[in-house]
Amino acid sequence: MRQKFKAIILKKLQQRTKEFLAAHEQLKLVAVVGSVGKTSTRNAIAIILRTRLKVLSHEENHNMEVSVPLAIMDIPYPEKVHSVFAWLRVLSTAKKRVREVFPYDVVVIELATDHPGDITAFGEYLNPDISVVTSVAAEHMEYFKTIDAVATEELAVGKFSKLTVINRDDVEGKYAQYLQTDSLDTYGMSGVAEYHFLSEKTAPDGNFEGKLVTPEFGEQQLSLQVIGEQNVKAIVAGALVAAKLGLAAEDIKRGAEAVQPVAGRMQPLRGVLDSLIIDDTYNSSPLAAKAALLTLYSFADRHRVAILGSMNELGDFSKAAHEEVGSACDPTTLDWVITVGDEAERYLAPAARAKGCQVKSFKSAIEAGGFAHSILHVNSVVVVNGSQKGVFTEEAVKVLLHDAAADEAKLVRQSPAWLAKKQAFFSKF
Repeated sequence: MRQKFKAIILKKLQQRTKEFLAAHEQLKLVAVVGSVGKTSTRNAIAIILRTRLKVLSHEENHNMEVSVPLAIMDIPYPEKVHSVFAWLRVLSTAKKRVREVFPYDVVVIELATDHPGDITAFGEYLNPDISVVTSVAAEHMEYFKTIDAVATEELAVGKFSKLTVINRDDVEGKYAQYLQTDSLDTYGMSGVAEYHFLSEKTAPDGNFEGKLVTPEFGEQQLSLQVIGEQNVKAIVAGALVAAKLGLAAEDIKRGAEAVQPVAGRMQPLRGVLDSLIIDDTYNSSPLAAKAALLTLYSFADRHRVAILGSMNELGDFSKAAHEEVGSACDPTTLDWVITVGDEAERYLAPAARAKGCQVKSFKSAIEAGGFAHSILHVNSVVVVNGSQKGVFTEEAVKVLLHDAAADEAKLVRQSPAWLAKKQAFFSKF
């Protein structure tokens, strides 16, 4: 009965969303899809667009099918999710939204997928003005089985989008066969993409300086406040979307230079002994972990430590994926590799040792953080990466913070509900 009611609510909300978008023809809809980098990209797009436009972009993501209609129509997610009356009130609000004046120019949303067909289903009621594909990489492999299946899923957004935007760096060209659209633009860190960033130098704190290159405005000098190429790519995507929606060059520059990392996604934090902690703990994949390592390697003449947690949702790809990340660990630039979780210990750690790295493995992120604390130097840089379920490497970050009282709130999964879950998990060790 509950599943039947959920299906009815979802169908009605999708219909209301379709009616809402038809009634607000001037409203622009920007969708972000991809295996990795959706939230950072959505954040960068919203910040840049806000220099000139009124933008709705919800921070919360409940990862449920009903989340998208609610996010588009700016309807709060009900606190009592199992209450029939709460959802009836949601439907009533949705009906009003169709008739009401909507105070935004643009809505920026993430479209997530857990199973084959999820992205295509959004096309039944959405027709985004611009859809951005951030990456194609291993995700939910217990369901997708192959990377080609992932590519087919993520690129399906092109079938129902007016313009599709592809990250040329993280979507391999061989997957173009799965893209069904006549309207396409690309972005990235190299000149093969129409919109790209030419990095000229990296500041001592890891931030980037260089030129943003766009067909509309040529070269623009930018000084960015982000660490890691993955965050720079998100900014380039934001600049592309802004240019397509008519923003001026000065608006794009001002917005791009205001973008800062999202919590748990290559966020710099001050650690003990004035070390630098790069918090990349929101979730992990081979693509994200290797990108985090490349960022760590860019800090020359520093004591470098990588804390790498197990990567979830990889199915039969888990062994190969963890070995891939372990093989990317460079003993000439890494002083320590610290792993967290069973899969990382079983597959990633041996691969890193085979490369010649100094490796220490732990079941618990708290223990890993304690060990990292004991080996830190004044000039240490630590990147912390890992998935959520059964890993929670943000708790290793917590042990390393210079001012935990001030900075714990900047970490991911710190709500009372999450803390209770983690307390139950860590009590096993």
